[in-house]
Amino acid sequence: MSFAQYADYDGLGLAELVRNKDVSPAELLEAAIERAERHNGKLNAIVTKAYDQARAAAKGSLGDGPFKGVPFLIKDLGLEVQGLPRSDGTHFNANKVDTYDGLLVQRYKAAGVNIFGKTNTPEFGITGTTESARLGPCRNPWNTEHITGGSSGGSASAVAAGIVPLANASDGLGSIRIPAACCGLVGMKVTQYRVPHGPEHDTQIGHGYAVHHVVSRTVRDSAAMLDCVDMPEADSPYPMPPKTRPYALEVATAPGRLRIAFTDETPSGKPIDPEIAAALRKTAKQLEALGHHVEERGLGINYRKLYAASTAVLGANFAQSMRERVARMGREPSPDELEALTWRNWKGGEKISGADAMRGWQTLKAMTREIFRVFTSIDVLLTPVLSTPVPKVGFIDPVRLDPREVDHRQAQTFGFTPPFNMTGQPSLSLPLAHSASGLPIGMMFTAKWGDEATLYRLAGQLEQAHPWIGRKPGVWN
Repeated sequence: MSFAQYADYDGLGLAELVRNKDVSPAELLEAAIERAERHNGKLNAIVTKAYDQARAAAKGSLGDGPFKGVPFLIKDLGLEVQGLPRSDGTHFNANKVDTYDGLLVQRYKAAGVNIFGKTNTPEFGITGTTESARLGPCRNPWNTEHITGGSSGGSASAVAAGIVPLANASDGLGSIRIPAACCGLVGMKVTQYRVPHGPEHDTQIGHGYAVHHVVSRTVRDSAAMLDCVDMPEADSPYPMPPKTRPYALEVATAPGRLRIAFTDETPSGKPIDPEIAAALRKTAKQLEALGHHVEERGLGINYRKLYAASTAVLGANFAQSMRERVARMGREPSPDELEALTWRNWKGGEKISGADAMRGWQTLKAMTREIFRVFTSIDVLLTPVLSTPVPKVGFIDPVRLDPREVDHRQAQTFGFTPPFNMTGQPSLSLPLAHSASGLPIGMMFTAKWGDEATLYRLAGQLEQAHPWIGRKPGVWN
């Protein structure tokens, strides 16, 4: 099998070649490494290489799951991988090598993937762009002058460039869906607590906002990997109800006639870019043509109130997480070890009172009920992922810009994803459109709490009706 053929397969397709003995895990790994070495200098997607470790694993210690032998990358934020360093995108780091695999990494390995590196992420995953003082900017394979989104931008860049067919990603306010949209990929933000992280992460995942899953080129890879990792823990205080059947089966199941609302309303009330608005309405027409009931309708909520409540909760949570990091490090950070945005978020969070944090939490719960009531009369809400075309590298630069300007530019770009981290609902980005300049435009589909099944059925239908797998970015060959 040639290197060019390697990149044409998705993860399940590569694993089938291994099962049929058409190719070995070692050959797949070398193909991935060759592509990484060819493209990563232009992209800065992979920030830690574990080639020798992966080569040893390819000789016989891989799990026997549905992705056996498939090369894989882990986002360099939070997850422990035995034998690999973890930077979390910051200079304020102990630079220690993890001595064990965290629960989710254990499950990835049981699925059969071969981890050969870690991917770029912004400092503590804070921004919707992958640019940091520690790791540098990550670039988009479709056009390297543009961002990959964040905070899973390194993973998205590597997948879009064909280095791997899927990679680990996480999402606290849009960090799976935004990079998927920027890079033309499938990105499922699963329901809150759907994917266990292990007890060591119970207090470290954005007060319940953050979830882990993957970005991928195909819907079936996303679904099959979720089947591999979503088993609840026996002692979890927040177990998800089990699914009725494997998600891999849902992808090929007709969704029936769904009630789909679509909207371009933004929290600021400002209109979105005309090209994004046109792509949204084209997607709505495509859904109508597939037999769904489609109507224009928004959430109708007080976004200012929702975001103020979330700011109080997340600010207090981040301040506490920084206190824990200082305790682990045994010292305070020096001025040059944290970016200005991180300093602002940390010190601002320390000023939030316990009463204000609890008031915010109570408001979030009440407003989650408001949003859930909308979903009693619809099955899916359709919006864009971004409000604007994919920005250029440097437009939302947390290293160079004043934090208030970063806030302003993020708000005008990433208006649609955060509410569904606040409510915990599953939310999926699909690469259904492209701009006139050739950059991807992602459409976002959000369903009821716990209803990934409906999203995978709808995604499978859209992937078949309007396939995107044949589109290749400029950084590919």
